Amino acid sequence: MRASQFHISTQKQPPADADIISQKLMTQAGFIKKLAAGIYSYMPLGLRSIRKIEAIIRQEMDAAGAIELLMPLVQPAELWQESGRWEKYGPELMRIKDRHDRDFIVQPTSEEVITDIARQEIKSYRQLPKNFYHIQTKFRDERRPRFGVMRGREFTMKDAYSFDRSTQAAAKSYEVMYEAYNRIFQRLGLRFRAVAADNGAIGGDRSHEFQVIAETGEDAIAYCPTSDYAANIETAQALPLVLQRSAPQQVLKKIATPGKSTCSDVAVFLNIALQSTVKSIVLAKEVIDEKQASGKTRLFLLLLRGDHELNEIKASKIPELGKDFRFATEAEIMEHFGTKPGYLGPIHLQKPVKIIVDTTVANMSDFVIGANEADYHMMGVNWGRDLPEPDLVADLRNVQAGDPSPDGKGVLAIDRGIEVGHVFFLGTAYSKPLNATFLDETGKPALLQMGCYGIGVTRILGAAIEQQHDEKGIIWPASIAPFEVVICPVGYERSQAVKTLADTLYTQLKTAGIDVILDDRGERPGVMFADWELIGIPHRITIGERGLTQGIVEYQRRTDALATSIASAAIVEHLQAALQK
Repeated sequence: MRASQFHISTQKQPPADADIISQKLMTQAGFIKKLAAGIYSYMPLGLRSIRKIEAIIRQEMDAAGAIELLMPLVQPAELWQESGRWEKYGPELMRIKDRHDRDFIVQPTSEEVITDIARQEIKSYRQLPKNFYHIQTKFRDERRPRFGVMRGREFTMKDAYSFDRSTQAAAKSYEVMYEAYNRIFQRLGLRFRAVAADNGAIGGDRSHEFQVIAETGEDAIAYCPTSDYAANIETAQALPLVLQRSAPQQVLKKIATPGKSTCSDVAVFLNIALQSTVKSIVLAKEVIDEKQASGKTRLFLLLLRGDHELNEIKASKIPELGKDFRFATEAEIMEHFGTKPGYLGPIHLQKPVKIIVDTTVANMSDFVIGANEADYHMMGVNWGRDLPEPDLVADLRNVQAGDPSPDGKGVLAIDRGIEVGHVFFLGTAYSKPLNATFLDETGKPALLQMGCYGIGVTRILGAAIEQQHDEKGIIWPASIAPFEVVICPVGYERSQAVKTLADTLYTQLKTAGIDVILDDRGERPGVMFADWELIGIPHRITIGERGLTQGIVEYQRRTDALATSIASAAIVEHLQAALQK
């Protein structure tokens, strides 16, 4: 490709509304143009990178035995009503009507459609296993679209769906996809981790996220540097930090703590370790009284060590709480505890609440907690002596760096990550409501066991930039850069020698199968270099008259501080070797 025949639309200034570096650089380098909030046009440079990502995904999906098809962007509401997600999915689901006033949706995902295909096409166990995938536009009506392509409303996604005859067979399909995803992200040239995760709105009971490691990532990842353990912080198991409860050493006493309503303030005021305090979190749940067939509110008191944070995903796994709990109002707290938040505890309650205790707190002794009286706390509190044993002990907290790894092979570290892929074992979460069955070996109908596997194709662009950039611009992995090599001839229109070598080298590289662009725009060297550094092309060759008199050209990798002189006759071989690294 010659730059004069391509479209280069770099900008000197970044966009004023850019939230993060990838949005800034993708716009400034001419990869995307904003059309509306969360909706972008992908310009020629951006589309080239997208097509390279898609090619790698297709190659690995095909090699893993998946079969490509294409499902519609617009789907009938009836399928979503049949699965139950028409009501459950929420306002992110874009609902539309056609001219006949029939309900449709603009798809955010395709579980319903693929399950409908499977229930029509798969009749016998002899047809299994099957794995269908497509690469298609998705739309999720985000309330606050932000971060460019990282959290847009319209995006491109690869989603695949496996169908099996049993949970054991489905587990094998899951592992095949898990390994395929590892190969995909390795080939994309990204630093990533596969972490155990929560299934969220998709459903099912086993999942892993593929997270690109980046300081700006929204997700926290807990991992053990000395083992293979890794999990999203939402699901990482927090082992108790106090292994065995000690006998009481202090007497129980109430102490004034005027204006000290947080554990950290109380610890400083009392000159004790923050780890000796216990925080109280009050949750509420609307429940149905079966006898009266009416709703009522039940309160739960969750106790965590003062330096720990509540993990709401873990709390939602407690059967009595579930996903529809909320934080109690101040009026509800006053009614049950007799005081405002900041001085709460399990002692001297006005009304009973269910007490759920984190595993670390369950083994603590001589701790400090609110006295249920404004400006007072209790010191020297102990289970059994001062408080009855907890109603329930559960893992309630987020893990922290330095916590013991759940696999017993070291301690945890915390990284930030950007989710770019997710694999789920769905089981019968969709085949059951949509009655997708096949005939098993005995001739009896059985529900299809499903898996779901997604990759955010356009999101990978943003994640790659968040991971690798500098003050000059983007640093692409060669596998997904819009071009692998740029030739920058200095004086292309003025020097016949420079033009001849540039054209010859361009032809040689193309013949060698290298994705190269020749900058024949006639721009000054500084402009050329700034453009291609901003765009992020991994390898640059500079040709100038002075070097030609010595038979050399300059080679510079995008991450190199200085250029290297290479004999012009050896540059093709040098580039081929560099592209293999």
